[in-house]
Order: sequence, then C-alpha cells, then structure tokens
Amino acid sequence: MPPPVPPKRNAGKVWGIVGAVAGVLVIGTLVSTLASSGGGSSSGASAGPRYRITVPQTLAGGEYKLAKDISQQAGQAVPHDGANEHGIKAAGGQYSSGTKSLVMLGLYGVIDDPETTVDHSMRGMTSDGKTEVAVAGKEFTPSGGGDSLTCGVDVRTEMGQKVTLPFCIWADSTTSGNVVETDASELSKDPRSVNLQEFADKVGKIRDEVRKPLG
Repeated sequence: MPPPVPPKRNAGKVWGIVGAVAGVLVIGTLVSTLASSGGGSSSGASAGPRYRITVPQTLAGGEYKLAKDISQQAGQAVPHDGANEHGIKAAGGQYSSGTKSLVMLGLYGVIDDPETTVDHSMRGMTSDGKTEVAVAGKEFTPSGGGDSLTCGVDVRTEMGQKVTLPFCIWADSTTSGNVVETDASELSKDPRSVNLQEFADKVGKIRDEVRKPLG
C-alpha cells in the first residue's frame, strides 16, 4: 500500500516523483555500464560472481515495506556486459515507510573496477538534465561495520517540484547498489541538513539484507 501523504491531494504527484526516482536509478546504472562499454572479456570474469542481490519484502530491520519490484524494468535497461562489468543481472524495488519512500537498485555479476562503477553511477544519476549535485558524494563507514559507502545528496526537479534525494552507492568485485530516499513531508528539505552518516548507517543495514551469497 502507498504511504500516507499529507495533503491527500498530492498523493498522485508524490508517487509520480517516486516513480521518476526509480527511473533515475535505472537510467543512472545504465549510463554507468554504457560509459564503460566496449566489449572484450575480463581476466577476472572466470572467477564468477560470489553474491547476488535480492528484493526482500522489508528493509532496514522491517522499517520499509516493498511497494513495487522494479527488477524487470532494471533488467531490460541494463546491458549484461561491458568493459568493466560482465554477466550483469539487476534487482531492485520501491519501498515505503510512512511518508518516506526508498528505492533500491542492485547489480550483480563480475565488476573489474568497483571505483569506476561508483563514479559512473553517480554521474549517471545527474545526466538527465533534471538532477544536480547538492552535496558531493564522499565515503562513509556504516557504524554497524562493513565496507565504506559513497553518499551524497542530489536535488531533482520533477513535475515542477524540487526534491531532495539523499543517496548511497556501493560497489565491490561482484555487486553494486544504489539507495535513494525521499520524504513526502519535506520534499524540498535543505540538502545540507541531511545527516549522511545516519543514512549511511541505514544503507549499511540494507546492503547486508539484500546482498546474499550465491549457492
């Protein structure tokens, strides 16, 4: 069920924005793979992927509930092979928690250079002319442990509305993931007021929940 959105008459607009955010993630990741495309084989590809990305019914310890699985949409948009990524599959979902909406998109396969994937993903998210960087991405280590995440804040103009979009991205040799959150109660929140360490802590939990060993 969609989250309650104050006021009620804005519900359709907010969910249109959420759908657009999902599109930004899919398109951004598409740009990431296309930017490094060029064919050829990877010397590390023979090792194969070690993890897969799943789409659980809840995220962040049950805080968010799955509203829509976007895995098929993502899978149709993302090339399976490039110069940096090989044998790629996609999985993702839109989640809700009260007035908050969260989009998670993950890729899994073989990734030669994780830093390149993170860089291209961030640039891809702002390539549509509607989204601009408000707080540049930098590395945060989740308080619960695990590898660092690259987190920042973008601002997107959608349907005449400016939307503040905190994001965190990770990539390793076998998976990458983007997580973006919006809040209907404060769509135009000051980007500089976003607590990115707190968001990184949340995304660290989400990464543990969606990234599962193959087999």
